[in-house]
Amino acid sequence: MKNTANFFPKIFLSALSLLCFPGTAAETNEFFAMDTIARGRPAEVVPLLKELGYSGLGGAVGDGEMAVALKAAGLRYYNGYLTISFDAEKPALDDKLRQQIEAMKGHDAALWLAVDKVRKNNQAYANSSADADDTVCAKLREIAAFAGPRGVKIALYPHTSTWLEKVEVATRIADKINSPEVGMTFNLCHWLKVEGSETDPMPVLKASLPRLMFVTINGADGGDTRAMGWDRLIQPLGQGSYDVAAFVKGVRAAGYKGPVGFQGYGIQAAPREVLKKTMEAWKGF
Repeated sequence: MKNTANFFPKIFLSALSLLCFPGTAAETNEFFAMDTIARGRPAEVVPLLKELGYSGLGGAVGDGEMAVALKAAGLRYYNGYLTISFDAEKPALDDKLRQQIEAMKGHDAALWLAVDKVRKNNQAYANSSADADDTVCAKLREIAAFAGPRGVKIALYPHTSTWLEKVEVATRIADKINSPEVGMTFNLCHWLKVEGSETDPMPVLKASLPRLMFVTINGADGGDTRAMGWDRLIQPLGQGSYDVAAFVKGVRAAGYKGPVGFQGYGIQAAPREVLKKTMEAWKGF
């Protein structure tokens, strides 16, 4: 008979380690794909995400058909992306946006908002200008007042070459609004394009943690990233010279437990191939 003298103490210690050290390999952030790479209608996209182990999709604003199909498959419609501009003299909400928000009701989803231009008296504010904050906050509160009762939050989306291109500006606006209904996103590819790979993202990311709803990642090259095109700044996860694994480790060590999305915009390869390679890299992380 096999000697079991040391077997039960080892089992006990293993169980005890799981209780005492909850930050184990079994605990991970939810990982979803963005529709920049997971393209198509629900009949093609949803089974592919399910098969490859993604937790859901970051999709188009108001795509109720996709949201319903994901939910039926046990996956999640995380957010709907929209680029918007604000004018101090005009309302932020129109019938189209109301309909899009209504379509997202009941899916624990966020309106993923990139703020392109902000105007007052027919003059556009400079990108990142704090002079535009009052207008932006007023328009976001207007949207949140409609979206919040429908269970739709707002997650600001910093995007290169827009008024809202900097992570710290998204944090600044979310802090001023100071509502659990309005938060923000850290997009790695846009950070590299705007701030450069030599800038440590962790201080800014840590400052955003109370408002941080999403983080998006992808493979990328390091170096002079401000001068690079998207073909080098957006690659399948696991490719490129920028140490994305270290970035993810830093994000988790900072205490971020929320969803992480894969940005696949412009990648010239079959979506299945890209999503499969990316999931393998994510599991490796």
